[in-house]
Order: sequence, then C-alpha cells, then structure tokens
Amino acid sequence: MEIYLDWFNGYIIGSLQMLLGFIFFIRFLQKKGRTFYALLFALPGLALVLFLPVGSITEYLVYTLLLIAIGILPCRADWKSAVFYAALTVGIMEICQGIVNSLSGMLSPWTLAVHQNAAAVVSILLGITAVALAAVCYCVVYRFFLPFETAEKQYLFLFLIPALMIFFMDEYICSIIYGNETIQNAGGRGIPIKHHHMFVIQLFGMASLFCLMFAYKKLLQNFRLRTELSLLEQEESSLNHYVEEARARYEKTKSFRHDIKNHITVVKDLLQNGKSEEASAYIGDLADMTAELSLPCGTGNPVADILVGNKLGIAKSMGTNVDCSLLLPYPCPVRDIDFCIILSNALDNAIHACRDAGSDTEKFIRLSGRVQGDFVLLEVENSFQKKGPAGQGTGLSNIKAVAEKYQGAMSIKTQGNSFLLSVLLVIPQHEASIPRQIG
Repeated sequence: MEIYLDWFNGYIIGSLQMLLGFIFFIRFLQKKGRTFYALLFALPGLALVLFLPVGSITEYLVYTLLLIAIGILPCRADWKSAVFYAALTVGIMEICQGIVNSLSGMLSPWTLAVHQNAAAVVSILLGITAVALAAVCYCVVYRFFLPFETAEKQYLFLFLIPALMIFFMDEYICSIIYGNETIQNAGGRGIPIKHHHMFVIQLFGMASLFCLMFAYKKLLQNFRLRTELSLLEQEESSLNHYVEEARARYEKTKSFRHDIKNHITVVKDLLQNGKSEEASAYIGDLADMTAELSLPCGTGNPVADILVGNKLGIAKSMGTNVDCSLLLPYPCPVRDIDFCIILSNALDNAIHACRDAGSDTEKFIRLSGRVQGDFVLLEVENSFQKKGPAGQGTGLSNIKAVAEKYQGAMSIKTQGNSFLLSVLLVIPQHEASIPRQIG
C-alpha cells in the first residue's frame, strides 16, 4: 500500500503539478497561441524530470530550466521574462507543496491512530490539495498581479533575488524537516518536529512572495507614472509655448489692424501723386507682413492654429503630404490646453508613423474636424506601416483622458496602410460658437 501511495504522490500528483505550472507559465508569458508547440517541446522534458528524486532540489532546478527553455524557444519570449515567470511558477509550486507537507505531518498521528487506510486516503487528498492550492495561487497571480510590466527589465532582479531566496530557504527547510535527514541536538538525540510551526512558516513564505509581487508591481507603476509625469511636464511646456506664440501673433495682428487705415492712406496718396512704383512696392511690403500673420491651417482657434501649423510644417519637411480641413468652435467650453493635448499627441504619433513607414509607402497626414449639433468630431488619418497590433501608449492615453473629460470617446482603426484616430467631444450648442472658416 505504501509503495502505491508513494507512486501516486510522486508521479501522478507530480505530473499534475508540473503540467499545471506549465499551463500557467504559458499564460503568464501571454503566449496562448503557442501552447500546442510548447506542449510538444515540454513532454520529453517532463518525462525526464519525473525520473529525478521526488521533491529534490535537483528536480525543481531541472524543471525551472525546462520552463525557461520553453519560454525562449517555442514561445519566443525574451530570456528575462522567461527566467522571471519560471522562478515565480516553481516558487509557488514549492511553497504549496511545503504547506501540504506540514498539514500531512500535523494530521498523520490522528489518521494513523484511526486506521492505516485512512492515512493513505488523507495522503492522497493532501496531494490533490497541493495541486488545487497551486492552481488557486496561480489564478490569484494571473488575476491581480499580471501583466507585470516586464518592459522595465532593469528592475526585474529586485523581485527575482528575494523570490529565489524564499524558494531556496523553503527547499532547505523541506529537505531537512521532511527529507531523509534527522535533526539532532548537541547530545545526539532527535529533536521532535513541530509541524504547526512549519505550517505557519510556510504560510508566511507564501505571504512574503505575494507581498513581493505587490511591492514590485507598485514600484513599476511608480516608475511608469514618474515617466508619464515627466512627459506631461514637457508637453505642458511645449503647449505653453504655443499659447505664448498665439498671443504674440494676436498682438501683431491687432497692431496691423490698428495701422491698416494709415497704410491705406499712404498707398492712396502715392497713387494720387502718380508714384505707382512706390505704391506697388509699399503694397508688396504689406503683402509680406500679412504672409507672416497668416497660418497654413485656419481652425478658428488661434492656439490650435499655431500648433497645427508647426506640426504640419514638420511633416511637410519630411516629404509627407498633408491636408487640413479642421474647424473648431471658438469660444468654446473646451480649454485650449485640452485641444492642444489632443492635436499635439495625435499629430506627433502621425509624424512618427510616417517617419517609420517604408519608402514604398505613400506618406500622408489628413487632419479634419467638424461640428454636428452638440458634438465635435476630430479625425487624424495617416500612413501606417503595420508591425503588429496598434498599441495604446501614453499619447493615446492622454487623448482618451481628455475625451472622457468632456463625456466623449476615442477610437482607433487600422485598415491596410492607414491609421485613423477619431475623437468625439460633447459640447452643448449654447456654450459654443462656430467660427467662420478662414482661408
């Protein structure tokens, strides 16, 4: 009976634990589509692991290396992510097994006192409990702690080193307490094992692992927020520059409008005195002055005019075809800074996409916008070289935040070599004025 029991717990339960860890390891890497190929790769390795001494450090190390190989080869994950999630998977498995070993030690005196078969049944149930407990822990990690932002891989070892320490300490405790070695005092006498103490230590080990994951995730979130804050500060500085430039242009326009009567008088006098050449030269100077005050895209919003003109000028210098048919309500309850956040991020993304597009791709940026009732719809369409699914970075997140601020929405759409960003804002008609189209 004991032989069959050891075989069941060692091979059947061991196989279930390793297959469970393998499945969740693939899910942690977010490579579900490669599960079949990874399984073909893993089966020979799992068979090899099962022939190693059950519960030994060698078995866990070989299994960890097998997971890393699966992550790098068939799953094509980077090696740091593979090491990270392999250590996490095996660490949880080891601690869950240690918790069940402590429970087994606590229950053994009671079950043996009842009947030997009762002890065997309890041992089988505890083996199944180890698998179930590991499954619960994996689900908790997948639900609440993933996806870890492994893009910040320079901080990965801040979690990995203490996690490995917990794993090796737990393995050492299990090998001493539940292995073949006997603990003796200075007099050579055996020291009784207090399984309930070990049970509490194992629980603290699991709690420590989850606390490490929580602290690591918060640390990465803090780094990401600091980066986003720095980007927003830079963006705010740029937008303030556009605002100041718009004010300066407004003052120039105001000054020109104030002096226009004097200019007309001068031209009239020159023509009346027969000085047509001097009048023509003077009109040419006036044309140069008005050219400096004009903008390539008249949106009706002076700040947006400056920003759009600057961005589209950069796009033109790169050989990108640009088209602007944007009309913004002014005055408007939407703050100038919010319009600038939408337009600057959208046009920056479009410029970068055109810059990354291949030489055989037509490079274009089309900016449009219209007012329909209580809604303002802004659209930016640009050429797009597809290299994977379109992600949502900080720029698009900022645009989405502004849209939601005005009870609107943002959507993105890719079709062929075209990327379309649409932003809808809700503006009550009585709070906005529709400007006359300029130019």
